[in-house]
Amino acid sequence: MSFSRKPLQPSIVTTKLKRHPFALFGLPFVAIIVAGSFALSSLTQTRYNLRDEKVHAMSKEEELGMRKDRRKFDVREEYYRLAAKGDDHLDNWENKRVERLPGQAEWGELPAKKN
Repeated sequence: MSFSRKPLQPSIVTTKLKRHPFALFGLPFVAIIVAGSFALSSLTQTRYNLRDEKVHAMSKEEELGMRKDRRKFDVREEYYRLAAKGDDHLDNWENKRVERLPGQAEWGELPAKKN
């Protein structure tokens, strides 16, 4: 069994594609780019819509992380509470000197480097 020597007749579509390669390669590429752009824009819009749902207006107490049932601060009450302690806790202190580094002068100058 042998094959015939006569070549196959190319179809009309094959000859048109050989003449215009944009239809085989360029047109599908451009179509994919355009379709992808529309798909990504809808996905991005969904992303931003979900983010907007999570964000909501906060009251000042929520913003500072305060509890609703906490005791309110009153300046007069705090003043009287501190005044009741007396001034003993303010007068009972001792002056302590900060330790100096080895070789450091009395007034804080660092020693000069020796070369």
